[in-house]
Amino acid sequence: MPDDSKTGALARLIHALAKLPGIGEKTAARLAFHILRAPDEYARDLAAAITEVKAKMRLCSVCCNLSETDPCWTCLDPNRQETMVCVVEEPRDLLALERARDYRGRYHVLHGALSPLDGIGPDDLKVKELLARLSGETVREVIVATNPTVTGEATALYLARLIKPLGVKVTRIAHGVPVGGSLEFIDEVTLNKAMENRREI
Repeated sequence: MPDDSKTGALARLIHALAKLPGIGEKTAARLAFHILRAPDEYARDLAAAITEVKAKMRLCSVCCNLSETDPCWTCLDPNRQETMVCVVEEPRDLLALERARDYRGRYHVLHGALSPLDGIGPDDLKVKELLARLSGETVREVIVATNPTVTGEATALYLARLIKPLGVKVTRIAHGVPVGGSLEFIDEVTLNKAMENRREI
């Protein structure tokens, strides 16, 4: 990519968009041209939305979710069960669980997973905040919903070792074959988890 200072505004926009996760140069170029062809109002609204979200979003002091309010909307909901806390890696995981519309307990967002190779240890996550909640609230069960990855599994085991001595039940979300999935296309790790988590019918 040429030096931004010697190129035009379009090249700088493409370069900035290409820094987004999962966006390569070609996709960044498509997005840039879409913005360029869109009405001026669209571009202004997009820029304003980005600026606003950076200015207004903060961490909830209770569950560490990203929110415009403190406490956040889930912590303020009086209809949620205070005895159950679901631990997730990222705010986007919380939103995914909310889309399922079945879980009605509280949440806690770690903002990552343990990864010693990447220099991410317990102090880099919101683990202390979780333990503080468990000592100060009437939580009876912690559901660990970290991702089914090496780092997610390591984080789940680490949390279980910390939480069980507190007398709080620790459960792990089940992993297995997705509904509508075909066994021939499922990876080995998922199939192994599906066998481990089998239940009587």
